[in-house]
Amino acid sequence: MAAVATQRAPALPRPIFKPIIQNVAIPERSVNAEFNPAKHLVYREPAEVLSMEDIGFVKDKGVSPIAVSQPFKLFSEEAVHEMRREIFKPEVMDNCKYSSNIAACQLRGYAPKYAPFTYDAWNHPETLAIISKIAGVDLVPVMDFEIAHINFSVKSEEQTKQELDTIKKQKRVRAGRPWEDDKPVVGWHNDSYPFVCVLMLSDCTNMVGGETALKTGDCSTIKVRGPTMGCATILQGRYITHQALRALGAQERITSVTSFRPRNPFIRDDTVLNTVRPISDLSVLYQEFAEYRLAMMEERIRAQLKEIRERRRTGKKFDTKAFKKFLTDQTAFFEHMNHEIVQDEDVKVGWIEEVDLPDCIVDEEEPAPKRARME
Repeated sequence: MAAVATQRAPALPRPIFKPIIQNVAIPERSVNAEFNPAKHLVYREPAEVLSMEDIGFVKDKGVSPIAVSQPFKLFSEEAVHEMRREIFKPEVMDNCKYSSNIAACQLRGYAPKYAPFTYDAWNHPETLAIISKIAGVDLVPVMDFEIAHINFSVKSEEQTKQELDTIKKQKRVRAGRPWEDDKPVVGWHNDSYPFVCVLMLSDCTNMVGGETALKTGDCSTIKVRGPTMGCATILQGRYITHQALRALGAQERITSVTSFRPRNPFIRDDTVLNTVRPISDLSVLYQEFAEYRLAMMEERIRAQLKEIRERRRTGKKFDTKAFKKFLTDQTAFFEHMNHEIVQDEDVKVGWIEEVDLPDCIVDEEEPAPKRARME
């Protein structure tokens, strides 16, 4: 059979905004810039945590019975300023910036090399204990490359002033909200990883909107309010279809997204790479993906070998049925892994494919866009 020629990626459309970040004031490095949980963690429990059953799903749809949290205070203002200082380093902007058809500027894979404080903050046992408690399962960052992915949305002072004036003057309100804050920034989608923790790195004093909308089990929509500076939201985004709604009235909106997976290697891992492959250094992404997945497999094989040896030592009959199920499960594990490792030359750099819409009818007054968009 003749080889099928790989299609060239279509030209990327012009970004819908130019990030105004060249004149951002970079805070001076703190005297004691090492992460200190006693000083930098200021955790306050979320007002509400919704379970999968609360939003109409079976509790075992994902890897935890927990679906989403309301925003909760996580890091101090000093910690946020140190994280901002790290992301605005020239070397981060020069070496870790990615663009795509849905986002003009994102930062990825800059920790720990350029951001030791940020790396330590998300890997500290006390931070992980908080995230895991809320999520209902023991979690670790999925891999270093996915620690503190940065999304930018920045506007000019004039644009911001116009929005604030419009919010004040506009009399037409839909469902009690300003006229434009229910429009999506990112369309309906599912994340690549089991859990995400979204941390706000901007002052949201004048911001209106910016919620996350979730599709429930009965296809209705609920909204979780957007976090304020130093606050975070946890979402089991791999299994819940969601979208980010537009935020108005703030000159900048910088969010840090850290992705998590269960620490236990015996819990299923449904990680996919389709939403991150086009905006990653594939060598690093694939290496870290392969490393943690093979480590999971190693633990599973060790446990199975121990079980077989123990049965033989105690004179028990070999469990053919159980062993064949183990082989079937691990074959599927490897097949999934192989599917996610796409040849480098076949990856359309910077091009995010259309997202899947939820398997239900979307409200007519809030049509979901065919393609995800980033403000």
